[in-house]
Amino acid sequence: MTKPKNLGRRRFVIRSLAGSLALPGLPSLMADTVDRNSPVQATRGAGTGTRRFVAVGNLLGFQQKHFFPETPGRDFEETTLLKPLAENRDHINVYRGLDHGIRGGHFAVHTFLSGVLHHESKHRRDGNVTIDQFLADEVGKQTRFASLTVGSEGGIHGGCQMSWTKSGVRVPPITGPAELFDRLFMTESKQRRSQMVNENALQASILDSITEEAGALSKRVNQEDRSKLDEYFSSIREVEKQLEVRRRWADQPKPEAPFEKPADTNTVDDLPMLYELISLALQTDSTRIATLEIGGSFLPQNLGIDKSYHSLSHHGNDEETVAHLITLETYQLEQFGKFLTRLAGIQDGEQTLLDSTAVLFGSGMGNGSSHTNSDLPIVLAGGGYGRGEFKKVGSGNRNKIPLCNLYVDIAQKMGVQTDSFGTSTGTFS
Repeated sequence: MTKPKNLGRRRFVIRSLAGSLALPGLPSLMADTVDRNSPVQATRGAGTGTRRFVAVGNLLGFQQKHFFPETPGRDFEETTLLKPLAENRDHINVYRGLDHGIRGGHFAVHTFLSGVLHHESKHRRDGNVTIDQFLADEVGKQTRFASLTVGSEGGIHGGCQMSWTKSGVRVPPITGPAELFDRLFMTESKQRRSQMVNENALQASILDSITEEAGALSKRVNQEDRSKLDEYFSSIREVEKQLEVRRRWADQPKPEAPFEKPADTNTVDDLPMLYELISLALQTDSTRIATLEIGGSFLPQNLGIDKSYHSLSHHGNDEETVAHLITLETYQLEQFGKFLTRLAGIQDGEQTLLDSTAVLFGSGMGNGSSHTNSDLPIVLAGGGYGRGEFKKVGSGNRNKIPLCNLYVDIAQKMGVQTDSFGTSTGTFS
């Protein structure tokens, strides 16, 4: 029986080709200076005023008692951890009671943007795809870089695990400002760009040959193998999308760098620069989808606290330990607040970049001390959401509203026609 062997060989080829077609990064043209015939202007909906989405996640959650207000509506209290967002109060909504109904502690934090545990996703149509990658599949072709994933490869349980594709593959992060800067602003030489055009043509020819072989093979296989071929064709279509993006942008220069290349220092001191580079990626229309995960390599020592982040999270209500955590968490919210202010200061047509960007902030961990994944801390800013409200939603099985319902609404506002995502039961209203 040579049929399964041949099929396996061909599937290996397509996986290898997909790897060779990985997008190089974030090259694009400055949105306000691009030529009218460039791919940015030629693409429907490109340029100013289009919808964008950014998600910021924290691996170990926040102190719920110091995060959530008590009074619903616009008159909510300014809690200790919400004080850094005071300048942008009218541009945010705070939510309590949203989660995915999942247990698993650290091993469920990766569900923050998906609602689905990775090991339970195999037989789901969209696997454990996260909302950023779901959106990137729909609108990513409008920019050079479908999405931008920033994080670290160190800390608890390995690197950044916040973004996942439909095929169940973790999206590896860009790990520091130096690498992100290079991808945004370091332009390949004219000779290299010409070489990339030729490489794309060769890869397209190889892909055509593989598609023709697979099409011929599909006429000779049984129903079981045909389902395998369907997966194979899905892989081919994914590579075709990647190749089309590379063709479109291979000979285009990147934006001019607005400042000198920053050096990588540590995840605490680098956080402001990562936010700045993400804002530039949005402003130049290099991408419209971005995520940033603040992981276990975020070291309290760089804030003058001589303990590990993980050990601090198991505070057991010790006052000194909780105080250290509030210092650490306040810093994270301060930088997030400055990011919102930065977006609000960038004009985007007749509105600001914050007006056109939905910015989600939260964690897949509800209470780090007790390892719970319920009652997640959620802030949603800009993008038509910010109304200066605290929304406390129903709890218990009867009144429970999944966090994925909010993701459905985000997708719809991004122009994606869908009535479901992950474990949603409807659209959040």
